[in-house]
Amino acid sequence: MGVLMLVVLSGCRRPGEAGAVSPRIITTPSGIEMVLIPGGSFEMGSDRGSPDEAPVHRVTLGPFWMDRYEVVQEEFRKYELPDPSHFKGPRKPLEQINWTDAALYCNDRSLAEGLEPCYDEDTWECNFEANGYRLPTEAEWEYACRAGTRTRYSFGDSAGALAAHAWYADNAAKATHPVGQKKPNPWGLYDMHGNVSEWCHDYYAEDYYRQSPQRDPRGPGAGRERVIRGGAWNSSADSCRSTYRASSLSIDDTCLSDDAIGFRCVRSAPSSMGVPPKKTAGGPRGQLLTLDKCVKCQELTPYGSYAANAALRSWRGHLALVSGGPCYGWRWNDAA
Repeated sequence: MGVLMLVVLSGCRRPGEAGAVSPRIITTPSGIEMVLIPGGSFEMGSDRGSPDEAPVHRVTLGPFWMDRYEVVQEEFRKYELPDPSHFKGPRKPLEQINWTDAALYCNDRSLAEGLEPCYDEDTWECNFEANGYRLPTEAEWEYACRAGTRTRYSFGDSAGALAAHAWYADNAAKATHPVGQKKPNPWGLYDMHGNVSEWCHDYYAEDYYRQSPQRDPRGPGAGRERVIRGGAWNSSADSCRSTYRASSLSIDDTCLSDDAIGFRCVRSAPSSMGVPPKKTAGGPRGQLLTLDKCVKCQELTPYGSYAANAALRSWRGHLALVSGGPCYGWRWNDAA
């Protein structure tokens, strides 16, 4: 069962917009840390970057969990998958992987945790309703990278500060580095700038932003290339910007794989996941005796809305965050 920790993080943001809620961190049964990215809206793209970054458009997303770090080689090998990486090291990001193999890893990781895989391995269509792991959409990736900011990078506009946050062409010495060595973004995600570029779910189209839906955009229905984001060890500072778009042809051909491309996984989160409830020793009938943890398994609860919903006062159990299955440890005042 995952261990949930509250994290207080900062960033430049306006009330009511993306970034207003501090995310939380869990450790999955596989031992991988994930950050809860709260649902919200943001302005995607840039009118000051490359033509394919325009126009700036408003996007609204539901909540999701995202790996705190890029997938590393020792995690990939747990599933008996061959490690294609050029720069070997257990805590270095997996790279030189095509899009299809990244999706296959998502499925294998889902099955290992008793979750429903997202990808059909014949067509590679993604079932976004499944509770397993998948690659982030391009919109989810940029939203998580920005972490409520509106600047060129998640830490500000100046490329002069990039070396403290990223491995890129000026400081990487022509190689990847173990994940998590640079400063995280305001939501606690590491290496969103640099180290390796990251696969996204979406097919790439230069003009997609001109027709992108506002709610949960998932890219064009077909294409020859998939989106990669974030810049890499061999990228310029400009290519590491939060809004910079790139793509790769190495969808299912290992021969086209690149040692500057890796990935991280996401999982869709229930829409009820929001602000964590405040701790209390008791209250009116129909409220939890202890709102922040289960009295049986001690798991912290993300379900703040449950405490305020009188219709759920007779509920007796909760689902584990990642492993599934009920734990009947919550106790309500009218059932005490």
